[in-house]
Amino acid sequence: MTADPPGEPLPADPVEGAGKTAEPAPVRRRAWALDTSPLRNPGYRRLFWGLTATMIGQQMTLVAVPFQVYALTRDSLLVGVTSVVALVPLVVFGLLGGAIADAMDRRRLMLVTGVGSAVTSGLLALQALLPGGGNLWLLWLLTAAVSGLTAVNQPARSAVIPALVGIEGVPAANALAMTVRQAGVIVGPLLAGVLIGAGDLFLAYAVDAVTLAFAAYVVVGLPPLPPGGRTGPLRLGAALHGVGEGFAFLRTQPVLLMTFVVDVVAMLFAWPQAVFPELAEGRYAESANSLGWLYAGISIGALLMGLTSGWVSRVDRQGAVVLAAIVVWGVAIIGFGLAPNLWLAVACLAVAGAGDMVSAVLRSSMLQTAAPDEMRGRMQGVFLVVVAGGPRLGDLRAGAVASAAGVSAAMVSGGVVVVVAMGVVALAVPSFLHFRASRALR
Repeated sequence: MTADPPGEPLPADPVEGAGKTAEPAPVRRRAWALDTSPLRNPGYRRLFWGLTATMIGQQMTLVAVPFQVYALTRDSLLVGVTSVVALVPLVVFGLLGGAIADAMDRRRLMLVTGVGSAVTSGLLALQALLPGGGNLWLLWLLTAAVSGLTAVNQPARSAVIPALVGIEGVPAANALAMTVRQAGVIVGPLLAGVLIGAGDLFLAYAVDAVTLAFAAYVVVGLPPLPPGGRTGPLRLGAALHGVGEGFAFLRTQPVLLMTFVVDVVAMLFAWPQAVFPELAEGRYAESANSLGWLYAGISIGALLMGLTSGWVSRVDRQGAVVLAAIVVWGVAIIGFGLAPNLWLAVACLAVAGAGDMVSAVLRSSMLQTAAPDEMRGRMQGVFLVVVAGGPRLGDLRAGAVASAAGVSAAMVSGGVVVVVAMGVVALAVPSFLHFRASRALR
């Protein structure tokens, strides 16, 4: 293994919830059930319930914003521009946020950004009450602000997990968090659809504001969580320098670098959402609610995998399983591209989602265990940027290829590239293929 030894976990804090304070897991447990042992840790439990509430509210806003933009403009192009408005601050502040999370107390950072997000979502609710149904420029401004605050908050949330549950508890904690995210992706849009259908756009935004306020409130009960047990002065120049240090560190760590590379390959060449509308109006036009089922397919598979992910938290050969999971993703996307009916297409998307869930849990765990604590915020910042940016680039590729050669060609060719690329990674970067969690714990 070529990765540097991980930093030591933070020493146990006398305040409840910090350090490795979780009770030992029982010796006998169901092999496949979702491992809930991290929830016995009071600090992680606070983060978990905050995340649970936040995911539902945030997903409602992700539906409400494009709906409101289209209602104001009747222009799908401007709906697309809205995605860019949200993506730019996510990329910029995702990288800066990771550096900030490595320079100041992470609990304080989560609290400040959490309160800021709640206030901004409250302003989104108020602008929905403006005459004419809102103001486009104000909506874009607030959307960018929420995206930037989220981009700073998330790296800090991810970086504190090893300090709360201990290195050994990281995979199970990540599986719990990602499972509840997938549940939010399903439940949030459904609730938003009901409220928007009833003409209550204000309430859709207001629910997000309340859930974000709750998430900030639960952070108050955490102990101080300084990176590596220390903090320094927070300056913009230092944050920018910290981003550079993060990338310099990443270049020396092929295992960590490849956790990003394999995800970019999977999303760039096989992200399928751009072809959903064409399939819904063409190949699957006679199936009821085909568009909704297509959008739900990946999340359904990811949620089911999360609920049966007990085995994932005990995987030792994490690199090899990540590569296998992404191969599953690629093969499933090939099947999706060829599926003659809606239900086979949704089944293939569900299999792809299950593979992506395994990959995401293990890649995040590798980042949190193989990187020293003082670098974890920056690594999670890069992770956030990759996770957010990859699918958008994938939409561009899939849309272009589908327009030129058809949906099947776009999906099948992308899936084949993903499968071949994972074989190349296994041969070219053996340290990633042979990465073992047990070695990272030494």
